[in-house]
Amino acid sequence: MPERAAPRSSIASALERALERLARSGLPSPRREATTLWAAVAGSGTKPGDVWLRRDQPLPPELAERFAQAVERRSSGVPFAYAVGRVGFRTLDLKLDTRALIPRPETEGLVELVLNWTRRVPRGTWHVERGGGVVADVGTGCGCIALALAVEGSFERVIAVERAAGAAALARENVALVRPDVPVEIREGDLLAPLAGERCRAIVSNPPYLTEAEYLELDPAVRDFEPRRALVSGSDGLDATRSLLGGAAALLAPGGLLALEIDERRAVQVRALARAHGWARVAIHEDLFGRSRFLLAFAKEGA
Repeated sequence: MPERAAPRSSIASALERALERLARSGLPSPRREATTLWAAVAGSGTKPGDVWLRRDQPLPPELAERFAQAVERRSSGVPFAYAVGRVGFRTLDLKLDTRALIPRPETEGLVELVLNWTRRVPRGTWHVERGGGVVADVGTGCGCIALALAVEGSFERVIAVERAAGAAALARENVALVRPDVPVEIREGDLLAPLAGERCRAIVSNPPYLTEAEYLELDPAVRDFEPRRALVSGSDGLDATRSLLGGAAALLAPGGLLALEIDERRAVQVRALARAHGWARVAIHEDLFGRSRFLLAFAKEGA
């Protein structure tokens, strides 16, 4: 028996039109892409399987318009997260656009390392005045690391630093969206400068760490859409990392943590830089794919 045509005003009809548009653009798996796009635009925990089960339901006009715009953007080569204007990060569902980098799954591992550290060590040993102390996220972008630490961590206060005004504005929008119980303050400025006068329990950063040549070799989906200044850091890719290693200890409580995401190609070099700057303990940790992706360094206990 032939499958009946979907009513023009049903979710199924919107999916069929999206499938045709996505297929013409040359995207692989256009049917799966259409269903996943609808689930992302619908929000509220909607999963692709839910879309299929609800396919005969009437098409909400506002949602249909947002979906059509997302399909058009995706068909034009815009990365998925930018196309739908949302991104998942750990437990969070955040707003996202080209003002900030798309958070990667690897960066969730950086948050996990910091959270594990706070769980292992009693608060009182970190010489904080009260509560769980202050954590700073340097180069916050859309605010994903700062908000994850605010929601999942035991910190008293979170400071998120961002030098790009557009990204800082997006981070503020996400603070208003998430409304964490812990205060999250967005400060504009370059790297550690906005933290002057603070005494942090931890400083966390996913800084830019590519060279210009490496940037030019990136997939066009990254190079053509994501902000260059959040990716490139000097001739050797280490300008931002070098500044963080050189200045963060003065802003940390004794024994405090500096946690950085790094480029696996420069892990040995970054570890040597940390030791040269006098960090007490330095360790490189791997991500879920076995790549040397994170550096943890600790301020001296007598600092």
